[in-house]
Amino acid sequence: MAYDIRPIAEDHIAGFHAALDYVAREKKYLAFLEAPPLDKTSAFIRNNIREDYPQFVALAGGKVVGWCDVIPAKDRPIHAHTGVLGIGILPEFRGKGMGRALMTATIAKARTKGLTRIELTVRENNVNAIALYKKIGFETEGIKKNAVRIDGVYENICVMGLLF
Repeated sequence: MAYDIRPIAEDHIAGFHAALDYVAREKKYLAFLEAPPLDKTSAFIRNNIREDYPQFVALAGGKVVGWCDVIPAKDRPIHAHTGVLGIGILPEFRGKGMGRALMTATIAKARTKGLTRIELTVRENNVNAIALYKKIGFETEGIKKNAVRIDGVYENICVMGLLF
């Protein structure tokens, strides 16, 4: 399947929102169970563009089918070197190298922005994602037990970090 990796632009907002909502509703991967309202998503994207935060989308046939971003961890000077990575890919595009391509572009841009640490959280049972993160260079820093509860089921969260 052919796809392009591009920096996010305003004309990607609706497609990003739809992809985010789809992945969120799977209830397996994200901290959302559904996408925030479109106006909040639009404000988030426009702010990322204005601040030049690393955020890329994967496009297939002109449709947003995946994304990756690194957003500042906290609004404090002591954390200015740290970003938090988020990523999502529609099911039919998983396992085809898109995640690696998105992460490579996003992390490269994060480095040019002066970040020296990127962190993420991932559900412990998401072994495919954890394997990819480790291939990229992330290391496991800890486990947060029962950190997620969806439909009455608890899951552990793996905290990972990448230093450069």
